[in-house]
Amino acid sequence: KLQRIRTIIMRASHHHQQQNLVQSFSSSFIKKNTTKQQGKMRNIGDGKKTIIRSAAKRDDANEISFSEKDDENTTNKLTKREFGMKTFAFTSLSLFASSSSSQQKEAFAGDDASLNSNFWEKVDLPLEPGVILLDIAFTDENARHGFLLGTRQTILETFDGGKTWDAKDLGQDVIDDEVNYRFNSVSFNGDEGWIVGKPAILLHTVDAGKTWERVGLSPRLPGIPVLITATGDNGVAEMVTDQGAIYLTTDAARNWKAAVEETVDATLNRTVSSGVQGASYYTGSFSTVSRNPETGEYIGLSSRGNFYMSWAPGQAYWQPHNRSSARRIQSMGWRKDGGVWQLTRGGGIYLSDTKALPEEDDEFTEGKIGSRGYGLLDLGSNASGTKYFTVGGSGSVFSSEDKGKTWKRDRGTDEVAGNLYKVAFAKDDVGFILGNDGILLRYRGS
Repeated sequence: KLQRIRTIIMRASHHHQQQNLVQSFSSSFIKKNTTKQQGKMRNIGDGKKTIIRSAAKRDDANEISFSEKDDENTTNKLTKREFGMKTFAFTSLSLFASSSSSQQKEAFAGDDASLNSNFWEKVDLPLEPGVILLDIAFTDENARHGFLLGTRQTILETFDGGKTWDAKDLGQDVIDDEVNYRFNSVSFNGDEGWIVGKPAILLHTVDAGKTWERVGLSPRLPGIPVLITATGDNGVAEMVTDQGAIYLTTDAARNWKAAVEETVDATLNRTVSSGVQGASYYTGSFSTVSRNPETGEYIGLSSRGNFYMSWAPGQAYWQPHNRSSARRIQSMGWRKDGGVWQLTRGGGIYLSDTKALPEEDDEFTEGKIGSRGYGLLDLGSNASGTKYFTVGGSGSVFSSEDKGKTWKRDRGTDEVAGNLYKVAFAKDDVGFILGNDGILLRYRGS
């Protein structure tokens, strides 16, 4: 259609009577192409999608305009064929602009559409675009009252099991509004709860989150707190940083005891002779840290994904683990039965053959999953461990009912325009998937 329009315009340009008309069409095409180029999405910084729009606020169709006076003067001088050509060109351009505008509006409206998933529903949140959700936890056994964390100082609270959420204002005496905090982890044991984030911050509550106090952290703390676990009542907790520092408290953070004698990079650089690939002169941090709730063991994955380390209570140092596979690990953690899972770059999934941390890299079995090449970012299960879920890029969600041996894709979540980072269940029937751009999916069963 565009080629035919261009041909018509070229023919009409030979007529002096149509000179103003041709200039009007040319101007319209330039404005249209400029608007389409400027309307493309680009990702910046923390993944916030920003749309750069044209300064003009008129619709494309309205940019194609003719004055009544010019139309009257030129119509009388046109032949029937020329008049038909002019009418066809104008009508075609108007229809093309209207179609483009409608498609663009439908594309943006698609984000608000309900999911066609058998397991998950999308939850509306009072958040600005670009917020990445990072963790969720509940205060009660029924999983009715809980908190949701994310970037940009995001703390949301629910009282109905996660169906609706409202922003939680902790007050300027607790959080400095001028600091853009990234809240990484939240954990509760009864009414006592903890929150950690970046820049280094620690929050504590003893009344199920009605009030929070800020606990001072030393500026010499090695790394950024990435994981906090309420391991008992009366102020008992464990905190881990991205550099592998583990601290224990039994008196509500008035005193901390270091569980390891050195950071990860110090351990690796000291044990170069161990032969761990990538460990020589290593400077970096953990990309993910996972805790086994039954044994208190930790797994830390290197930021490059080429090796991982483990720690068990009583050990003075992190223990490095070499890998024989060249495929790098994207994420890893503990299963409900005590075994370990690995997600590799490129969409692979591996499960340990034993209900413990394997000694060798070949003690993993690959799960059968058609990930379509999309990266998988997290794996989790319901509270009883009978149903597994793994999530990743472009709204990818897969489920397994045989403990990860085979997986089925949930096509209903393909409509989700974002990456999914975390699977979290408080009960068998209360579960969530967290993602970027404020995406929260709530489990509603099958």
